[in-house]
Amino acid sequence: MDFSVTLDTSTFSFAMQQLADRDLRIATVWALDDMAAEIHKDLGDRMDVVFDRPTPWTKNAFMVVNASTSRLEAAVQLKPSASRRHYLRVQEEGGPRPQTGFEAQLSRSLVHEGVIQAIIPADNARLDQFGNWARPERNQVQSALKAQRDGATNMTDASWRRARKRRDSYFVPQSGLTPGIYKKDGQGRIGIVAIFTPKVPVYQQRLGFYEHAERLFAARMADHLGRTFGQMLAKRFG
Repeated sequence: MDFSVTLDTSTFSFAMQQLADRDLRIATVWALDDMAAEIHKDLGDRMDVVFDRPTPWTKNAFMVVNASTSRLEAAVQLKPSASRRHYLRVQEEGGPRPQTGFEAQLSRSLVHEGVIQAIIPADNARLDQFGNWARPERNQVQSALKAQRDGATNMTDASWRRARKRRDSYFVPQSGLTPGIYKKDGQGRIGIVAIFTPKVPVYQQRLGFYEHAERLFAARMADHLGRTFGQMLAKRFG
């Protein structure tokens, strides 16, 4: 027995012919915007996988630019406030990491014989909940090192006496110790909080934003178009 089904598609074909160009463009805009939102969410989820405790600033660095009927293009891109920062670009593409603003400022201002390309937190550094050098201590370091630079190249006896009156003091030794930033607490204990290195940090590609976005677009865009075109047909002829 020959099983066959014949469908009358004349109604659907007529409806498609009646759809105005603007209707098709609107349905395409819906699909593009939904696709961009899906890619944006996938990017945030991927950051949780490839990064160790990404900060809210990192996870919120991207934004969606919606499409319009005059511009059938949606985008997921860095926010203007984040585009000036370099580390997300390096995490995406791999390669050498430029100096951070903090590193550049200290390398210019410190009296130090060697080259300071990067500053790496050490065991005695205070870390925040995301594993980064805590900003309050970084601010204390900047203030203390500015005072050291403005006062004298080396810590004098008078400087040490003044330092004892404070809970913590920070300094950069000129010789005899591993190049870096040291802290002396109120009990006179000294520990290194950050290490200077002349080497440029080099990152491996980790984020893979473009590749994942392209794969997701190829897998999901047809579904979004089918759904939004169906919504438009229902809106006009439902």
